[in-house]
Amino acid sequence: MNKELHQIAFGPVYDENSRLLILGSFPSVRSREIQFYYGNRQNRFWRTVCGFFGEDVPETTERKKEFLFRRKIALWDMVTECEIKGSSDADIRNAALADLTPIFRAAPIRKILLNGALAYKLFVSKYENTEIPYFRMPSTSPANPRFDKSAWEEQLRDLL
Repeated sequence: MNKELHQIAFGPVYDENSRLLILGSFPSVRSREIQFYYGNRQNRFWRTVCGFFGEDVPETTERKKEFLFRRKIALWDMVTECEIKGSSDADIRNAALADLTPIFRAAPIRKILLNGALAYKLFVSKYENTEIPYFRMPSTSPANPRFDKSAWEEQLRDLL
């Protein structure tokens, strides 16, 4: 295996108060550089979620975590380890999938939002029979020209 391609993601962000779980596929190159989710400023994730709550996007990882905890949002990716060159989901190979059991045991998750087609596909392959409602969301990636913010707003509305 080419070690340049082997990548390990970072762990989940959640606590015992988390009600919503948002799952992506795998961190982008920029996210892996800063070691936190949605690090590419062109990605719409933080603008969409923070904007829904009428908040500015936090500048630091710690403030982003504070935002997530305050809003009872858990955040992770379906792929915890893989071979990938670059950031494209299409380039993910030999993926190890996240074990969501610790989150489900620790937090009363009421809804799961899957950020993009690959996150949804991988989630369904392992957790299709979960009793928690889950929804495929339009990817917030800058590579998605059909992003629909209203779909995110509709699902986030339950948290208010």
